[in-house]
Amino acid sequence: MLNSNFDNDILAETAKRVNVFVPGRLCLFGEHSDWAGTYMMTNGDLVEGQAIVTGINLGIHATAEKSEDFTISSYEADGSAATFTSSMDMNELKKYAKEPILFSYCCGVAAYMRENYHVGGVKITITDVTLPMKKGLSSSAAVCCLVAKVFNELYGLHISTRGIMQIAYRGELLTGSRCGRLDQACAYGERPVLMHFYQTEIDVETIRVGQTFYWVIADLCASKNTKRILAYLNRAYPFATNEIEIAEQEALGPDNHKIIAKAREAIESGNAEELGRTMTEAQKLFDKKVAPACPEELASPVLHSVLNDERIQEWIYGAKGVGSQGDGTVQLLAKDKKSQTALVEYLNNVRHMEAFAFRLNAGGKIKKAIIPIAGNGTRMFPESFFIKKAMLPVMDDKGTVKPALLYMLEELIDCEIEDIYLIIGAGETEEYRRVFDFGYDESYVKSLPDNVREYYQEIYEIGQRIHLIVQEEKKGFGHAVYQARRYLAGEPAVMLLGDFLYKSNIELSCTQQTINAYNKSGGKAVVSIKAIPVKESRHYGIVHGTFRGDRPYIMDADSMVEKPDEEYTKENLLVDGRCYATFGSYVLTDEVFEFLEQQIEDNEANREHSEIDLTKALTKTAKDGNLVGVDIDGESYDIGIPRKYYQTFVEFGR
Repeated sequence: MLNSNFDNDILAETAKRVNVFVPGRLCLFGEHSDWAGTYMMTNGDLVEGQAIVTGINLGIHATAEKSEDFTISSYEADGSAATFTSSMDMNELKKYAKEPILFSYCCGVAAYMRENYHVGGVKITITDVTLPMKKGLSSSAAVCCLVAKVFNELYGLHISTRGIMQIAYRGELLTGSRCGRLDQACAYGERPVLMHFYQTEIDVETIRVGQTFYWVIADLCASKNTKRILAYLNRAYPFATNEIEIAEQEALGPDNHKIIAKAREAIESGNAEELGRTMTEAQKLFDKKVAPACPEELASPVLHSVLNDERIQEWIYGAKGVGSQGDGTVQLLAKDKKSQTALVEYLNNVRHMEAFAFRLNAGGKIKKAIIPIAGNGTRMFPESFFIKKAMLPVMDDKGTVKPALLYMLEELIDCEIEDIYLIIGAGETEEYRRVFDFGYDESYVKSLPDNVREYYQEIYEIGQRIHLIVQEEKKGFGHAVYQARRYLAGEPAVMLLGDFLYKSNIELSCTQQTINAYNKSGGKAVVSIKAIPVKESRHYGIVHGTFRGDRPYIMDADSMVEKPDEEYTKENLLVDGRCYATFGSYVLTDEVFEFLEQQIEDNEANREHSEIDLTKALTKTAKDGNLVGVDIDGESYDIGIPRKYYQTFVEFGR
C-alpha cells in the first residue's frame, strides 16, 4: 500500500512499479532562437536565444518496472497494439535508434542511459496518449523525457529536471533528428519557463502566472516542410551576407528579446489583453523579418487565413504560429473560458480543423505536499517514546478517534494532492511502513461494523499516495524540509507542520485557503498567518508586510522574524496595529529551496554546524518580493506540548 519508492536508503531495492506522465510542450514565444543561439560560438556579435515555453495538460501516461531487457508497449497510429523489445546492449539500441521504427526515439534514450549510467532494463507500458502527434507540440521530446524519467525513478539516479532534459535531447540526437533545444522543456511539467540559449549552454527560469489564461491550439490540417524551413533559415548563420539574412538575425536576436520581455511581464502580471497584443506583434515581426528567408514555406496561407478570420476576433486577444511556423499549428489566446469553448467549436465544426483547449493556470496546480515529522517530540516524552507525535489520537466531531496525521492527510486529499511526502527520521522507515502498508485485508474488513468498512477503503487509498523521505542527519528544520526538493522537480508544494491540526471557520479548508492564496498571488510562496496578542510573539515566527486593497486577506510580506521579543515586535513588526504569526501551512516554491540550498552550501564551505533555517529562507524570499501571507479564517490546534495537546483533544471535536 505505502509507496516507498522515495526512501533515500532503499530506493533502488524497493521500487517495483512507477507511474509517469510527461506533457507536450508549446513554444509561446521565441521559436528558432534555440538553435540560433548556438551560433554564438562562431559569431560573437550574435545574442543569446530566448524562448518562453510551457507544458500543457495533454501528454503521455505510462507505467514502468525494471526488466532485463528494454521493452516498450504502445499503439500504432491506427490504434493497433505495438510492442518492441531489445536487449540492453548499447550498440543494439543505437542501431534501432537509427532505424525508421515507431520506438526509435525511445531506443536512443535507452542507449544513452546504458552508456552513461550503466543501468539495467525497463519495461514501459504507455497507457494513454492525449497529446496530438506531430502538431508542433513536441511529441517526440515528450516520449524521450518519459523514458529518461522512467530510468531515473526506477534506478534512483536522482537526476535533476535539467538533467532529464539533457538526456532526452542527447537520446533524440542519436536517431539523427535535428531537434531543437527547447523541445525537451516538457521535462519541466505543466508550467511556463524562460529558456536562455547561449552557445551550447542552457539556463532555465520558472515564470509565475498572474492569472489563468485560456489557450486554443489548432492543427491547420495543411502541410509544411520543417526540414526545408530549418535549412533555409540556417543560411543566415553564423554570418549574414545580405539584407534578408541580417533581418532574420535581428528578429531572432535583439528583436526577440524585446518580445520576450513584454510577454513575461504580461504573463506574470496576469494581463491577458497585453499578452494577446504581444502574440500579434511577434507574428508580424516573424512575417516581416523571418518569413522572407523561406517564402515558399513561411508564406503560410492557411495560418494567415485563421489569423485574419474576422469571425474569431470577438473571442481572442491575439494569435500566432507554433514551432517552426508555417502551415502546421496555430495558437490563439481566448478572452475567457466561454470564448475558448466557442472558438474550439468554430475551428472544429466550421473550419474543419483539429482544435483543443488548454489553460495556463495562475500559479499552476499544486499536486505535491510535504509533512515534516522527523522530530523526536521531546516535549511529549515519555509518550513520544512509545507513540510518534504525529500518531497521537484526536477525536473529531462525529466521535471518531484518529491519529493526528490522518486528519492532515485527509485534508490534503480533499485538496486533490496527488503525492504526499512524509519526512521521517533515520531508522523510522519500518515503523511508518507498518502503520500505512497494512494491505487490504478482507477478513479484517468483514469484522468491522458496516458503517466504517468504507472508511477502511479510504484509508487504504490514502496510503497509495504516501512516500517516505528519510532525514539521515538532524541539521535543523530547514534541512528536513530540503530533503524533499529532489522529488518536487521544481514544482511548488504545500507544507503542513506535523504537530498542528487546523479547523476552518468557512467552507474552504485551511489548506485550500493557503493554496488559493498561491494561485491568486501569481505563484509566489505563501505562509499562512493569524493575528495574535503581541505578548505571545516570542513563541512564533512573525510576518510583516502590507495587506492588499483588493484582497484584504492577502499580505505582500517584506520580512519575517523568528520569535522576536515583545518590544521589537511593537516597534518593527505590527501591521495595522496587529501582530501576525505563522499559522502552520505553507506553499513552498523552488526559490525557497534555492535559499535553503545556499545555506547548506555556505555551511559546508565555512565548515559551520549551524542549523538550516526555513525562516531565514522565507525572509530572503520576502525581501525579493516573492512571499505573501494569507490570513486564515480558521483555528490551529497544537499536539506538540502536553497541555496544548490536552486542549486539542478536548476542543478539536466540538
